[in-house]
Amino acid sequence: MLVLPADLTRGQASACLQMLVQGLSALTDKQVVVDAAALERFDSSALAVLLELRREGQAQGKSLSIQGMPQRLHDLAAVYAIDELLPPA
Repeated sequence: MLVLPADLTRGQASACLQMLVQGLSALTDKQVVVDAAALERFDSSALAVLLELRREGQAQGKSLSIQGMPQRLHDLAAVYAIDELLPPA
């Protein structure tokens, strides 16, 4: 399981993505769960990180699902019409 931090805004996005991609590469499971329950402060950069992580996962033959996505993040994903790309765990 991969875990998102409490803060994921533009300033943290690059470092967070790098950390998550390293973690993703270390996992052997084909189905990877990303725990978003800790997210408290975020912006659309959180969605960008999740989408890039999804692309990286697909390149590695893995699929991602999101656990504990805050309602505000889910609503933001719906506004951008990408909520179906980030299925719940």
